Amino acid sequence: TGPVSSECLGNLLRIRLSAAYFEDKYLSFSVVDQSGIAWELDGAMASKCGYTVTYSNWSNIEFRASALSCHSHLEKDVFTVTLQIKASHTPDMKNAATHLKSASCHHGPWSLRELVCETNYMEVSIRREVPQSVKDFIQGEYEDWTLAFPEAKAEEASIWQIVFHQPEEKKALLVSDAWSAGYGLNTTDTRVLLRVPYTAAQTQLVEAQGITFSTVRSSTFYKQQWMVLMVDTAVACPVDGVDYTNKTIIWTVPKYIQPLSAGATSFKDVLIEAGVDLHKLSAKEMASRKYVLLNDLNAITVKIPIGAEGGYYKTSVSSGRHGAKYTINPFLEHQWEDNKWGLTKHTIIKEIETPFEQVELAITNNSNLSARLMNVTVGMFLPDVELVNITIEGATVAVTEAVQHGYLTHEIRYANGSKTYVIQVLFDASSIKKEYMTADMRAYTLNVTLAFIIHPTSETFAVPVITVSAVKDAVLPSARGFCDERNLYLIITHGNVDQNWLPFISDWPLTPEAAQKYNYSLRDNGTHLAISVPSLSSHVDYEDFHTSGIKASLHLTLKDSITLANRRDFSVSCRLSPSELIECLPNGTVVITAVKLVGLADLDTSMLVLRDRQCKPSLVTEKTATFKFNVNTCGTSRKFNSTTMIYENEVLYFRPGNDTPVYQLKFVCSYAIKQTVDVRYESKKNPPPSIKPGFGALSLSMKLFKGNTYDHTSQ
Repeated sequence: TGPVSSECLGNLLRIRLSAAYFEDKYLSFSVVDQSGIAWELDGAMASKCGYTVTYSNWSNIEFRASALSCHSHLEKDVFTVTLQIKASHTPDMKNAATHLKSASCHHGPWSLRELVCETNYMEVSIRREVPQSVKDFIQGEYEDWTLAFPEAKAEEASIWQIVFHQPEEKKALLVSDAWSAGYGLNTTDTRVLLRVPYTAAQTQLVEAQGITFSTVRSSTFYKQQWMVLMVDTAVACPVDGVDYTNKTIIWTVPKYIQPLSAGATSFKDVLIEAGVDLHKLSAKEMASRKYVLLNDLNAITVKIPIGAEGGYYKTSVSSGRHGAKYTINPFLEHQWEDNKWGLTKHTIIKEIETPFEQVELAITNNSNLSARLMNVTVGMFLPDVELVNITIEGATVAVTEAVQHGYLTHEIRYANGSKTYVIQVLFDASSIKKEYMTADMRAYTLNVTLAFIIHPTSETFAVPVITVSAVKDAVLPSARGFCDERNLYLIITHGNVDQNWLPFISDWPLTPEAAQKYNYSLRDNGTHLAISVPSLSSHVDYEDFHTSGIKASLHLTLKDSITLANRRDFSVSCRLSPSELIECLPNGTVVITAVKLVGLADLDTSMLVLRDRQCKPSLVTEKTATFKFNVNTCGTSRKFNSTTMIYENEVLYFRPGNDTPVYQLKFVCSYAIKQTVDVRYESKKNPPPSIKPGFGALSLSMKLFKGNTYDHTSQ
């Protein structure tokens, strides 16, 4: 059939353009008349000349022409339409390729009155009949026709005149004025025609049985020989009447509505047929598709299950959400006879689109762990969707450029036209986020956003794709620790999971700036992290005392830089020599440093005292208190032996109101006696006592006792 094909459908011609051939091209349409002149189509010309252009069924383009369209060539029962199509890759239509398609169709026998409700216009054509006399023609007609006749008679020199009847007034237009206003008027050898766009100024909305119709009530006058003839060119088309119930489309069309049946008193249905895409369906075909056609006294009803054969789903977007709408183009042909017009044929072409329904997309992770390849499938999509961009780490790139970032994309099409998209990228790509999970597992996270476009509407939507693959390839950091006389050391060997882990000591971040502030050492050469902390530091924990020294521990935690979750704990513990805490100076000065133990969280180092509680520390930190005093002060006791002089004191901590210490650190300073000197010592004799007379007062107190035992006093 090639890129352009045609089909005859009664009094309509359809020309279809292949979506695959004309994809990504800019198009213009022109109709070529019998003189070879190409008339370019726009929306206004199409609606007044009897042409319709639609995009249907996933970008297929359809052109329809009425048998009575402006540039149709009518010859007996055949009408011919020639369509010129220009296709270009640029909107300015430069270097456009031209396709010419001419098609001829036989039209069926005309009814006295034929009404066509196309999607963009309403059309009525009436058989031309010449009465015996003007008087006979006018007699017995409606009053508004009689009133319109003088207006037509006053314009005897004109070829055309149309009078629109509205509730408040009548408005007469010459053919040139009507054409400028968007109306299409024409005559053939046998018919008079009026074509009205739905947006025309003289249309009225009329309700019948709850259904809204767009109507035009008009009288068309034309001269034939010496007569002025008038025909009723009323037309009405339903603009709603579609409901959705229980996954079913219900299309209702009232019969014999007032604008089309004025003056008639009896009606008889002759034929009611329905179909899809202008193809009539038999009762058997409708039953196989589960369609229902109902005809009652006042209305015709068509019921179509949503999703049934004959329609199709198309992609839609609502508030950024991906979804779909079901679209079907049914039509209805109703022929009836009445006692005014005789036979009327009413053809209604309807485009029905169901409300938006959200459709969830499946994101499937088919990653190949052995090949270390992320492989993610996104779908299903309808054929009208195309992947155009990928956003990677905030940068949006076209699909064709994504390969430069390590991303491969390809499309998988299925027999029913639907498709999925596959995204592939290596685990080791820089844009893949790598996180430690637990034990020896690492999580590889793909986080991209796919941007899609819908044809032919050019709507866009985005699909975030976040998938995680767990791989057993984690290498955790390890550590070794040691101490010297003044520092505790930790040497951490990096693994492959701790690139974004941060060192913390007691929930305190060990940054280079913080390390410098506290005189710590922090060095990282990419493979190892070396940390050294002075043994007397506020970030060192002291756990117990012993004669051999004090146990000091440095606890280091590696935390996730984003979540601050604990990832790995290391520690080093050493027994510090007592000499690190006490200094006994030769001049009798003692410097003692007391440390806060782990078990005494509420201990305030500034409240530590010596035996003499007036002696308080001269230097206080969060975990240490340093005293400096002379051995002859602060309650220091002294002991001697033959070679040593020993001074002893204690650092004490009392809770308020309690005289029993909860912290007691006893310490001694020993001074060696290096030389012994014998010193002769004797006491000097005192002179004997002597009594010298003197004067003074003497107070005496006497008690009497009952015996010489002096046990009981006399009363």
